[in-house]
Amino acid sequence: MIDIPAALVASYESFGGKAGEAFATALRERAARFLDQWELRLDGPSMNGRCALVLPVLRADGTPAALKLQDVDEETAGEPVALRVWDGEGAVRLLEADADTGTLLLERLDSGRVLADLPDSREATLVIARLLARLTAVEAPAGLRRLGDIAAQLLDRTSAVLPQVSDPAERRLLADCAAAVREVVGEPGDRLLHWDLHFENVLAADRAPWLAIDPKPLAGDPGFDLLPALWNRFDADEVGWRFDAMTEVLGLDRNRARAWTLGRVLQNALWAVEEGRPPSPDHLEIGRRLRG
Repeated sequence: MIDIPAALVASYESFGGKAGEAFATALRERAARFLDQWELRLDGPSMNGRCALVLPVLRADGTPAALKLQDVDEETAGEPVALRVWDGEGAVRLLEADADTGTLLLERLDSGRVLADLPDSREATLVIARLLARLTAVEAPAGLRRLGDIAAQLLDRTSAVLPQVSDPAERRLLADCAAAVREVVGEPGDRLLHWDLHFENVLAADRAPWLAIDPKPLAGDPGFDLLPALWNRFDADEVGWRFDAMTEVLGLDRNRARAWTLGRVLQNALWAVEEGRPPSPDHLEIGRRLRG
């Protein structure tokens, strides 16, 4: 029996509106299909993130691997594309993929050694920066989501959403974020971005100290990749240090990186307001500190 963690079922019911038992049954059937198709054997208890089931497995030759099962959407569709381009350079290596279902077979990393557990958050930030420098060094392949399109949509949505923000100071901050995006939207960049590289998406491996997992890739400016490492393990007094350290390691223009980071603050705030939630106080504080 393939165990489907209750937390994953609850997440799908909350975010996807799916009936839990039907979802769990379908996921078990999909897992059984790929265990057979790719000649895999279960090798440990199930693991999960918010939207994916991960099964430790052994390949036919005894090599440890991880079977990742997830739905295909605009974020996950590009994951195998990016992993093939990186080919293990700074990221987990892709072994097999099924485009129709989004199912991936990945090399097995050490799930017990997560960057989030590193006591020194500044050291962890530098790990993120060095990984981003490697990942964004390559041009994004054709077919991925493009930052230019995302930024244009953000600006279009801003005018409709801002009147719904009741606090005048927050409304002014988000307007300033939109103004910063307007300054750079004409040059969105073409690098291969991870989009979600925070401390919990970095695991240790035998072949490298740290490797990135779970990309939601798009093509764009590396400055758009900095926000996750600013809000994860949030410390308001560290925002400036982390931002400066990452821009230095990646060799980014500080003003452009600032504008794209404010764009991420705006993106998250718009999502929240559109869903009837207040924007994250941590994200707003990052915006205030980078706005000056």
